[in-house]
Amino acid sequence: MASAPAVKVPVYSGNDLKSTTDDSLAPYLTTLPQPYTFIQDHSKTNVRFVLGYTAVSIAAFTFYADRKLGWEATTSPWILAAVASYFILNTILTYWVWGVESGEIFRGKRQSGETISIRSTNKKFSPLYKLHIQYTSPSNKVLQEKEIETSFTTWFAADGTFHPKPLQQWISSEIEVLQLAAKELEKRRAARAGASVAAEASENSQDDKGAKRRK
Repeated sequence: MASAPAVKVPVYSGNDLKSTTDDSLAPYLTTLPQPYTFIQDHSKTNVRFVLGYTAVSIAAFTFYADRKLGWEATTSPWILAAVASYFILNTILTYWVWGVESGEIFRGKRQSGETISIRSTNKKFSPLYKLHIQYTSPSNKVLQEKEIETSFTTWFAADGTFHPKPLQQWISSEIEVLQLAAKELEKRRAARAGASVAAEASENSQDDKGAKRRK
């Protein structure tokens, strides 16, 4: 199976560096070994999409009315109500993005009920990537809350090639539950490697016995 092509971004584009890094965290956190796998919660994103698409639909409708029905139609009460609704929805959307989501790039829950919330920030012209991480129990008790920061150069090469492994190692070294997940993953890899070696040894043994019989 061919490996996925390496992602490459402009090294001087903070937005590209941040968005590429942000997008890589969900695939990592949702493929951790059980029982540490997080199921991503899309509820906040879905609300943002509903608000945004509804506002766009209203804008498209009023544009159509202006083009097809003429200026007189746009002064009717239902068009005025649509325009007012558009501005109200955009106000709510702005509040939702900045006040509710507030930079959150991942929210997920384990089967045991613990929730992790990750927010990211990057100042303009700064090479530093900052994460605010909160890990809570099923009863919403904060088990760990931490801010961590490091340079994008930890996982981006000089030519802009993205290497996800150093990012995963960095975040897992800082967050307790991810440290446990990393240890579990290494344990399983070691077990698979041991099983592979044992199977190969058994196969070689069978080949030796077969060779002796033929003699």
